[in-house]
Amino acid sequence: MPPKVQQKSKEAKMAAAMAGGKSKKKKWSKGKVREKMANKVLFDEDTYARLLAEIPKMKLITPSALVERLKVNGALARAAIKELQEKGLIKQVSYHHTQWIFTRDVGSD
Repeated sequence: MPPKVQQKSKEAKMAAAMAGGKSKKKKWSKGKVREKMANKVLFDEDTYARLLAEIPKMKLITPSALVERLKVNGALARAAIKELQEKGLIKQVSYHHTQWIFTRDVGSD
C-alpha cells in the first residue's frame, strides 16, 4: 500500500479555494461580423436589360447565381427565373423547394 497522504486542515482548504478565484475572467471574442449586402428589391431598367441579355446565356442558372450576378434579393431572383421560364428562354433541370436549377434553352422543341 502507498503511504497515507496527510489531509489539509479546513482552514488550509478554504484558503486554497479562495486564492483560486482571484484570476481574471475569460473574455469571449465577439466573432467576425459579416457585412450586410444592400441588394435591390425591384428591377431598374439597366438591371432588367442585363437579366434579359446575360442570364439566358449562362450554363447554370440558380437564384443564388442571379443574386451574385445582378445584386438583387432572393425573392426577386426567383421571380425573374419564373418569368424567364415562362418566356421560354431557360429550361428547368431540377426543382426542389430549397434549390432551383435551370439551364439555357439550347434547342427549343
